[in-house]
Amino acid sequence: MREKIYRFMMGRYGNDRFNRFLTILSVVFLILSMFRIPFVYILALVCLGYAWFRMMSKNTYKRSLENNKYMQYEYKIKQWFSKIKWRFQQSKTHHIYKCPSCKQKIRVPRGKGKIEIRCPKCGQTFIKKS
Repeated sequence: MREKIYRFMMGRYGNDRFNRFLTILSVVFLILSMFRIPFVYILALVCLGYAWFRMMSKNTYKRSLENNKYMQYEYKIKQWFSKIKWRFQQSKTHHIYKCPSCKQKIRVPRGKGKIEIRCPKCGQTFIKKS
């Protein structure tokens, strides 16, 4: 039986991260459909059907391009969240100000009182409380 499955799947694309995302999304939609939200069940079936289509496809080049595009979006979203996390961690020990002329972000330690900040990019100075 296992050998028949191997022969059937030979040359087919298989599973990747985009398929896992589609499958998880379809499960979330199925759970939401239990609350009688309109059209969510249909969205779940569409996501699951597309995941199966991608898995059984023999056009591996197009499926890998789709997966690469998904990975780019996923990377951008992860970077955005890591930037927010970094800003939150830095806010405990530093203030982050923007230069009024060039909008460069400048990190200044907290607890120094009123200080004159010099922008390293454009050289303009401005006074802020740290």
